[in-house]
Amino acid sequence: MSLWRRLRAGLGKPARWGALVSGALPVLAFPAPNIEFLAWFGLVPGLLLMRAAPSAREAAVRAWWFGAGFIMAAHYWLAPNIGPALLLVAVVLGACWIGVGISIWMLLRAPVTPGRALAALVVVPSFWLLVEWIRSWQALGGPWALLGASQWQHPAILGLAAVGGVWLVSFAIVAANTGIVILITAPGVMTRALGAAATAIAVAAGPAAFALTPAVHPTGYVTLALVQPGIENNSRLRDNASQRLSAGLRSRHPGLIVWGESSIAYDLRRDHSLLTQLERLSATDGTQILVNQDSFTPKGKSKVAVLISPRGIVATYTKTRLVPFGEYVPFRQQLGWLTKISKAAPTNMIPGDGARVMTATTPGGRPLKIGVLICFEAAFPDMSRADTLHGAQVIVYQTSDSTFQQTWALPRPAGRSCRRH
Repeated sequence: MSLWRRLRAGLGKPARWGALVSGALPVLAFPAPNIEFLAWFGLVPGLLLMRAAPSAREAAVRAWWFGAGFIMAAHYWLAPNIGPALLLVAVVLGACWIGVGISIWMLLRAPVTPGRALAALVVVPSFWLLVEWIRSWQALGGPWALLGASQWQHPAILGLAAVGGVWLVSFAIVAANTGIVILITAPGVMTRALGAAATAIAVAAGPAAFALTPAVHPTGYVTLALVQPGIENNSRLRDNASQRLSAGLRSRHPGLIVWGESSIAYDLRRDHSLLTQLERLSATDGTQILVNQDSFTPKGKSKVAVLISPRGIVATYTKTRLVPFGEYVPFRQQLGWLTKISKAAPTNMIPGDGARVMTATTPGGRPLKIGVLICFEAAFPDMSRADTLHGAQVIVYQTSDSTFQQTWALPRPAGRSCRRH
């Protein structure tokens, strides 16, 4: 059979289209739809389709389609920026779910025994975690839309995150879905009871961990003033707007003024006039200002957080984890053509050399150690952990998602709050 006939035969199978659609279903648990409870049973339709496959090969293909549907739904807002590359990314990353499909087919196809059901409750969530671990690699887009992050608004459920990070929350959610599949498909009362018990335990594990975890008490307080003028494409007007918003903040006694990502389009080490304006603004407000410059430097284009006092630049941090296609194009020699049909980065930005802690000085003269993460870097828990280990008292996220107004991308960063280790 020719490749074209095989493709047409594959596209003509309703079960595969069902798997594609069911892959998009759990995405509704994330912001902005925020139907968080859907995550606890939203995987069931896709898992049932994989289990009902006539062969392990077909289960793997259905899982592939499921994964592609999940990736496309979770990243639909990137279509204007990376164009057809989104479909390519979905097809490539969708293959990661093959292990989920094969494992559930092998362990839960009829007849389902208590031993195989018990194994499925461990193996299927483990394969899902492997998928999330692979997707969390920076070159593949980073840890975006991890299933456990859908529960970001529920502190009791996030009790598991205090024990095993977002990974343990994801494991519990997939285990609950697997338990429901066992409850629906198992022929014996004992096996069904096992599925029901597993689901109940997975749901209750978070609140139990939350109840047993001692409360965290604050050791100090600091007031931050966040300045974001909104959408303004003209770099000079955007800078002027930020300065106007910052002027007069002295009466609010901020410990630090923070501007958003890409708030400045000039290299402050060369633009002495702008630097002088910011020094005067810092002196007028009686506190230091953390700006973010998106500009060309002697080393190339980069995004740099710059801490400014009345006496000049105190410290800098260059963004280390760059956004694929948005700030650099992977394999540019082969995929550079995407820049002609999308908004993919025309040139690759220069990354920094890792996390760095700055020491700011509050108006009272006290030192304040801050770790700075820039936009996409908030998705990587290892970076905030590294800053904390280096003594950071406050983690500052500089971001500006104006590119993705009116999409699900804007509320999604809030879901990253549960990625604790």
